[in-house]
Amino acid sequence: MAQDQVLAFVDRDLRGARFTRSTLAGAVMRGVDVRGLDIDAPWLADGELLVNGVDVAPLVEVELNRRFPGRELKQATDPDGLRSAWAALERAWAAAVDRVEAMPAGTVDVSIEGEWSFAQTLRHLAFATDAWLGKAILRLPQPFHRHGQPHAEYETDGFDMSVFVTVQPSLAEVLELRAERQAMVRDFLAIVTPERLAEPRQTPWSPEHEEPVRHCLHVILDEEWEHLRFALRDLDALEQGPGISG
Repeated sequence: MAQDQVLAFVDRDLRGARFTRSTLAGAVMRGVDVRGLDIDAPWLADGELLVNGVDVAPLVEVELNRRFPGRELKQATDPDGLRSAWAALERAWAAAVDRVEAMPAGTVDVSIEGEWSFAQTLRHLAFATDAWLGKAILRLPQPFHRHGQPHAEYETDGFDMSVFVTVQPSLAEVLELRAERQAMVRDFLAIVTPERLAEPRQTPWSPEHEEPVRHCLHVILDEEWEHLRFALRDLDALEQGPGISG
């Protein structure tokens, strides 16, 4: 389709349509029925979302911060603020782990509509820590743990997947890895200085691009809060009824 052409849907019935990893940036909807519309946009705060002329993105951020105490600290810029931000995350995740452990056996491995299970989410957060703290900030030669969970698209991008296990680790192994990586962040923040936060680092996936250490930590904090939201959303669905695939 030529760049000057606009894809238009007029008098169409899109009820039940599902858009996954798709770009709808700049899409315009007029006279539409959006009852029950469910949007999950992790980068919503980076732009506008106009509903009847009102930018609702800031309102969503306020509500998410209300639901997740401590989330408002995820863009902290000084050592004390970052330490407080991480402590809030650890408390929130501890409550989530307690919740899932009190649910029926096997809950941690259940997938909702093809999304990562709770255990896979914890494995992915270990991977994110290894990428942005281990690889980017600390410059470790081999930062990735074998139980980490990378995105599937890394395989098509030429990422070396051989380090990762092909069988699912036990919950005990996942929780042990998770605790190690949480401590890794906590220990780094305990000694970080304003000067260290400003140091440039190559980003994990684009060595030609540099960001300050502070940015790398912000990526970790964003990953943690977004995946906590996903995990709790799916635990809510598990408690509410069927429609679950293992």
